[in-house]
Amino acid sequence: MSYMSRAWRAVAPRPWRCPRPFSSASGPTAKKSVPYQKTLQEEGTGSGEPSRPPPASAQVVVVGGGSLGCQTTYHLAKMGVSDVVLLERDRLTSGTTWHTAGLLWQLRPSDVEVELLAHTRDVVSRDLPAETGLHTGWVENGGLFIASNKQRLDEYKRLMSLGKVYGVESHVLTPSQTKDLYPLMNIDDLYGTLYVPKDGTMDPAGTCSTLARAATARGATIIENCPVTGIQVRTDDLGVKRVHAVETAHGTIQTPCVVNCAGVWARALGRLAGVHVPLVGMHHAYVVTERIEGIQNMPNVRDHDASVYLRLQGDALSVGGYESNPIFWEEVSEKFAFGLFDLDWDVFMQHIEGAVNRVPVLEKTGIKSTVCGPESFTADHKPLMGEAPEVRGFFLGCGFNSAGMMLGGGCGRELAHWIIHGRPEKDMYGYDIRQRFHHSLTDNNRWIRERSHESYAKNYSVVFPHDEPLAGRNVRKDPLHEELLRQGCVFQERHGWERPGWFNPGGAAPVLDYDYYGAYGRERHRDYTYNRLLGDEYTFDFPPHHDIIRNECLTCRNALALFDMSYFGKFYLVGPEATKAADWLFSADVSKAPGSTVYTCMLNHRGGVESDLTVSRISPGAPGSPLAPAFEGDGYYLAIGGAVAQHNWSHITTVLQDMKFQCKLLDCSEELGMMSIQGPLSRAVLQEVLDTDLSNEAFPFSTHKITTAAGCQVRAMRLSFVGEMGWELHVPRADCVKVYQAVMQAGARHGITNAGYRAIDSLSIEKGYRHWHADLRPDDTPLEAGLAFTCKLKSSIPFLGREAVEAQKAKGIFRRLVCFTTEEKVPMFGLEAVWRDGKVVGHIRRADFGFAIDKTIAYGYIRDPAGGPVSLDFVKSGSYELERMGVTFPARAHTKSPFDPDNKRVKGFY
Repeated sequence: MSYMSRAWRAVAPRPWRCPRPFSSASGPTAKKSVPYQKTLQEEGTGSGEPSRPPPASAQVVVVGGGSLGCQTTYHLAKMGVSDVVLLERDRLTSGTTWHTAGLLWQLRPSDVEVELLAHTRDVVSRDLPAETGLHTGWVENGGLFIASNKQRLDEYKRLMSLGKVYGVESHVLTPSQTKDLYPLMNIDDLYGTLYVPKDGTMDPAGTCSTLARAATARGATIIENCPVTGIQVRTDDLGVKRVHAVETAHGTIQTPCVVNCAGVWARALGRLAGVHVPLVGMHHAYVVTERIEGIQNMPNVRDHDASVYLRLQGDALSVGGYESNPIFWEEVSEKFAFGLFDLDWDVFMQHIEGAVNRVPVLEKTGIKSTVCGPESFTADHKPLMGEAPEVRGFFLGCGFNSAGMMLGGGCGRELAHWIIHGRPEKDMYGYDIRQRFHHSLTDNNRWIRERSHESYAKNYSVVFPHDEPLAGRNVRKDPLHEELLRQGCVFQERHGWERPGWFNPGGAAPVLDYDYYGAYGRERHRDYTYNRLLGDEYTFDFPPHHDIIRNECLTCRNALALFDMSYFGKFYLVGPEATKAADWLFSADVSKAPGSTVYTCMLNHRGGVESDLTVSRISPGAPGSPLAPAFEGDGYYLAIGGAVAQHNWSHITTVLQDMKFQCKLLDCSEELGMMSIQGPLSRAVLQEVLDTDLSNEAFPFSTHKITTAAGCQVRAMRLSFVGEMGWELHVPRADCVKVYQAVMQAGARHGITNAGYRAIDSLSIEKGYRHWHADLRPDDTPLEAGLAFTCKLKSSIPFLGREAVEAQKAKGIFRRLVCFTTEEKVPMFGLEAVWRDGKVVGHIRRADFGFAIDKTIAYGYIRDPAGGPVSLDFVKSGSYELERMGVTFPARAHTKSPFDPDNKRVKGFY
């Protein structure tokens, strides 16, 4: 038996030895074994034959018998899909699930994840025992988050406020209160803690075997010892690839739907179908202690600042965490089952040090066993879910970043709903493989590796509102990138694009190649300006660059600003049935004369908003022209926020395939740049640059035309996303710098400034313009979001989601997006609880500071606690408070935008 103190002394005196880059480095290790009384390995037959013969066909085939595979199969069966088959190459849980720590924390900085975790908890603690009469191994011993500084405790207070919206009990404790709860804890360096009494732990074998029992009772078939050897894909008459069958070592199963729940092995399974699965395998470890007197019934502990967790294991603890130099599993073995790696103590010892500091008795406690197994990690530390863009009918449920047990129930239910209905019930955008990665990134191994490493290393970092990744940068640059970099642009990363965030008066702040935070023997960047500027904004107060962004905003309001929006998605919908497709896709009537531009939504069949965008009717142009392509039939130009362009592409493509419209969707995002010149002086400046009349009569709001600027052909659109008079210039890539310089030169004597997306965020919320995936999500409808005007309900034209919107209109609106302002200048960022007449009625989705009105502005959906409809009278009649980090602030509700409510400025009336 080794002791933690002995292990530390054995390793610490050695000269620092870094493992060979990206490879497994072995070192001294204790006994390898998981801390569970039972594993499903012990129930194996060892015959190598499948537990039952595969059927000839199935509605759905789930591949992988871990947490996600079992949860998805259970929920599919529960939703009525009895003809579902789960295939496991070995025994259930044998890949990564069997060795998981099984922790469940109810609070995360995401409303959707709080809901997903709540469902998992309900499944393991209530539903499965009620259905089967079996105990899943759920232990409700509570959870304790440790804060060693103010910033960390502020983060926990944000979680506490969000928890009140969902009824999750939590308490902020002082150091002395924490000592009373956990007597063995060292509180000398504590700032405070967050205690969640109903957090707990799950047993992997108990949970998965009970799920399997419940699923088979509903008709599902589970086959163990049945490895998949191939996926048959066929191309239909429209050229769309679709799943046809699953090949196994023991027979072929015809099926239209495969669900990849293969964990670390998901990438190999994806290759069988020609699908990219952007994840990496890493070693992930914890150690199990000997018995500790007085530890029984203590809550599980997460000490984020020490990057360590302490999980109660009966009368002992499991100790693990996330290190900055994780070991990549380079050669993923197909034969690996119920296996563990030797623990590399040089890598792991940082967790021992943190654990001993937090619970000093561990220094003299023996280490009973080590548990180091494979886990899959992704580029943004979010699971990979949904239908793959390459092949219809091939779904992903993998890449859970060591959270497959705690997220399994919620994600299993959403995935089942996705498969049956074509969409999840909740807003799963953050997990959807079709939406959040540009197709150029999903097979970019360097990008996947860098981003997955950073996400792993920063897993326990404070989630600040304005953080940006350092890994995987400079992948997609727009034509103005170098020009703006020289002028001090501090870039943000979205979908691989570098987009302007704000402009630093101190000069250039380039993003450098990723240094892996000094891991693997790499030298850390010194005097890294970009990283320093990011670090300055690690706060929940107003950031230090608040006044710089204020100047960008007020210059736009009072003179003019130029926004580089070149990262926007720019698509053409063209062909004989383009108008038929446009009528069905877009909620507004876009089939107007060429030269018109319409702001519209796209909806799903439940009436949820899949997108908001502008659609411009165009005339055919010359072959090969990025401004006006040649086409037969009708044509539309779609401009979409770059962060959600892939989501829009996927949604439109799916609808075109399902409806079999005879038209094409063309992507010209890389070929065109886009500049937006906004402000009361925009007309005066652009009239010097553009070869066209910009008067209200000649160029009214919401129209567009092709003209010339600085001798270059451009498409000018009179639109605004900031609430000012202005124009967008859509420019061929090669001409962007020339046009930009001409605009800046003409605007110099009028006080023009560059401005970035931080200013856009402030200006747009001040005007009341919506941001998709903040104010608008697939689980929000246009009626709830105040966008009824985007729906052509007065016409007879059918559109996707129309029936659901009409039904909601007839029934009444039971939740509504409301604008709030606070007199006190307090920073808010979203997730704050909304109180109405002393009751929680919702939470804030998006918040920022409005510099023109000099107030904090916040938008959130509210409900009536009594269950009635939320009318405008209901909104006006209440007394409101917004709870920020446990403190409430009086707020005023608005039914119109507090800035320019009559919409005069965008029309040029100042």
